[in-house]
Amino acid sequence: MPSALPISLEKLEEIAQKYGTPFHLYDEKIIKNRAQKLKNAFKKTNGFRQYFAVKGNPNPQILKIFSAEGFGMDTSSIAELELCKRIGISGENIMFSSNGTSILDFQKAYELGAIINIDDISLIDILREAVPKFPELICFRINPGNLKKGNEIIGNPIEAKFGITMDQILPAYRKAQELGAKRFGIHTMTGSNMLDEQYFPETAILLSNIALQLQKELGITVEFINIGGGFGIPYRPNDHDLDIEKIGSDIEKVLHTTFGENPPKLFTESGRWPIGPAGWLVTRVNNKKEIYKKYAVMDACMADLMRPGMYGAYHHITVPGKENENTEKIDVVGSLCENNDKFAIDRELPKLERGDLLVIHDTGAHGRAMCFNYNGKLRTQEVLLQEDGTTRLIRRKETLEDYFATLLF
Repeated sequence: MPSALPISLEKLEEIAQKYGTPFHLYDEKIIKNRAQKLKNAFKKTNGFRQYFAVKGNPNPQILKIFSAEGFGMDTSSIAELELCKRIGISGENIMFSSNGTSILDFQKAYELGAIINIDDISLIDILREAVPKFPELICFRINPGNLKKGNEIIGNPIEAKFGITMDQILPAYRKAQELGAKRFGIHTMTGSNMLDEQYFPETAILLSNIALQLQKELGITVEFINIGGGFGIPYRPNDHDLDIEKIGSDIEKVLHTTFGENPPKLFTESGRWPIGPAGWLVTRVNNKKEIYKKYAVMDACMADLMRPGMYGAYHHITVPGKENENTEKIDVVGSLCENNDKFAIDRELPKLERGDLLVIHDTGAHGRAMCFNYNGKLRTQEVLLQEDGTTRLIRRKETLEDYFATLLF
């Protein structure tokens, strides 16, 4: 089931009156509980470390919560690296995985002492050019091609732009060895929002076999295996919850069977699972339009939540206070000048009126992070519901001054 809003309509209305709509709301208690559940699921695996995918929610207050829970940070840009620096995270607490990586990207990651995860064999020379000394610890992202299946979000591996091929593995690691690398990891990420528990131990088997090949062919002892992220959440009412404990247990068995009592460390880089269900987009009905279809036009738009319009992602929608009222079929849309600016199409919802609050569920990951400024839309604010029940603004709404700040008249 999608995540339930943990507060009453009265409390929600109070927050909406205080901050204005729309806004992304996060629940600190749920975030911490999910972080602890993820750690507990993998506690039997050797040296387990979760690196939170910063791209999912790059708010420093959110990152601080995860850092306090012992998470590292998975980054992919200079800005994300700088976010980590500004909240005191550095060294091997940062995993840097990017593609099309520039000299400046590599220099920033090197400056912070991050684990550098190389996306392509051609980037080895760019890294060598970028830094004064080739890093001692290097990881490569593997694209397993037809050996793994992806999905509509990340694409099928053989058609995806990410990673090195199976044939490039030995040449890539050999070249890194020759340049001075002495410690090694291995990584892949081929699926997003996966709800098949077996997908993840299968990934661990794949990477374990590659690690054994590296040991045999190059004498490399792989220090860690990073199975990526991709842990799914139940966006739809009939979706099942991912059994994270079973995944942890199955992967521990894979590593123990393959490597005995001294397996490589296990890393993950989940962004969606720890915070997706802890976030909601709260918006009001601006007007109700009836032409060839019925539309509820919200004060939020696709610029505040891109996923439904970009690739048809489903997000559950509820109308607090109207749970038991008769429903009608309606499209929930925004004010953007694009016809894909729709949060829901032909959705059965209680009959809506101007001013009704709607809650769009499971937006904690890849919600506010993907906001944009098309049509001059100002990106919306973020509010944290703290453990004591009070709220705190953790990102203000953009202003016209912000929007015009980079323009040259």
